[in-house]
Amino acid sequence: YNNSLQVQNNDECLPDSYFIQEDSGEVRNNPKRSCQFNRSTLEECSGITDRTYGYQKGQPCVLIKLNRVIGMLPGKDGQSPYVTCGAKRYKVGQDDWKEDSDAIGELAYYPPNGTFNLMYFPYYGKRAQLNYSQPLVAVKFLNISLNTDVNVECKINSNTLKTGGERDKFAGRVSFKLRITSPKN
Repeated sequence: YNNSLQVQNNDECLPDSYFIQEDSGEVRNNPKRSCQFNRSTLEECSGITDRTYGYQKGQPCVLIKLNRVIGMLPGKDGQSPYVTCGAKRYKVGQDDWKEDSDAIGELAYYPPNGTFNLMYFPYYGKRAQLNYSQPLVAVKFLNISLNTDVNVECKINSNTLKTGGERDKFAGRVSFKLRITSPKN
């Protein structure tokens, strides 16, 4: 994900449109090119200026990626898929549910709005796209409550991803628990 390698190996693509590379009849268009994913787009969560990704300051960055799906064109209406994170509901009793929305605090997304730009799609496969770097979205927890477990769920919002189906109940989302311990003085 180093910017210098991205410039060397991948194309600077036109944002907000698919990077479709058609085959010509029987002639295969291989190897296919890939778009640059410069980690500098992750700004404070790039690891360039803060090698601890905010964990040292109690403002951790979590990196989110989409699984590689050959040929997927997310966001058919021109809307790039994007990430949203929030408090996850969890069961605390037979019929009691709780969520940590008061403890999660403010979030920042990188790139802005937590978007996976359309230029990284479609993915053609490992053999066809040798230099493909999966796009990432970073979520920074700016003021999460200290010394407590906070249940978080991040979702990919896209009109082409089916979430919560029978085959994969967790498709398009990830859940995790964060605990930021206050520094000992």
